[in-house]
Amino acid sequence: MASSAKKRAVGLGENPEESESSDKNPEDDGDSEEEEEDSDASEEINEEVTVDFEAHTMSNNDFNGIKKLLQQLFLKAHVNTSELTDMIIQQNHIGSVIRQAEVPEDSDDEDADEVFGFISMLNLTERKGVQCVEEVKELILEQCEKNAPHALTEQLEKIFNDTNKPVGLLLSERFINVPPQIALPLHKQLQEEIADAQRTNKPSGRCHYCVMISKTCKEASKNIQSRGGVPKEDYMFVNAEEEFFYEEALLKFHYSVQEEADSCLSGRWSFDDVPMKPFRTVMLIPADRMPAIMDKLKEYLTV
Repeated sequence: MASSAKKRAVGLGENPEESESSDKNPEDDGDSEEEEEDSDASEEINEEVTVDFEAHTMSNNDFNGIKKLLQQLFLKAHVNTSELTDMIIQQNHIGSVIRQAEVPEDSDDEDADEVFGFISMLNLTERKGVQCVEEVKELILEQCEKNAPHALTEQLEKIFNDTNKPVGLLLSERFINVPPQIALPLHKQLQEEIADAQRTNKPSGRCHYCVMISKTCKEASKNIQSRGGVPKEDYMFVNAEEEFFYEEALLKFHYSVQEEADSCLSGRWSFDDVPMKPFRTVMLIPADRMPAIMDKLKEYLTV
């Protein structure tokens, strides 16, 4: 499978306008040809090129790339991302990694294996007692207790402890410049792999619910209610398609990661020059609502 993305070409680490102002003599009127060259250089820096991405089966070579994406999701939370990454790769009958379809010949050898994103589903109920699995559940329940009504926390805890209705952790992470169009084929393939795993009795084949932790953000100037009830419209999903999962979720809440985010994500993260605060949005979605979500994704991404 492949999807096109627009990737902005970068210069050589130097802003042409800054270079011009520093090199030019204040008393010199300049040369029109040089100005045209500077203009051309500026246009080249803003040039957009099309890059195709493909989905591949996970391998041990993907460890660093997957772990890096997990760290961007969990930030400083107490979750063993190394163990989680190992588990995702070992269970490679479910899930895929996104790589660039064609790597230029003059690129570094490492570029060919660079992970631009991945998707996977881990059955938390089947893996009860595994350190990283328990850490993920503890993180979710702890943040739910802090940021949602107590009844919701009790309901979520009851669902996690019900072995008759397994809960899967749905992970779908990618670089921000990889377009949402790639989400539909990835999610459809994942659902097919889960169904096949169920038929063949492989791990993660039977999940009654799936839980997602999505990267979201909110305008820094808006007040945040501390115990749930915050309108969904106030939040922007970094992975735009995950809003459809939110709409079908049985349980959902938000929690701030402002104190955990690095300088890029803290007060200076912005859309259209509007400062944004980073959040995580937790959603619990019944598995039988996945077909409806896929239909919405298809309608949204094929417009």
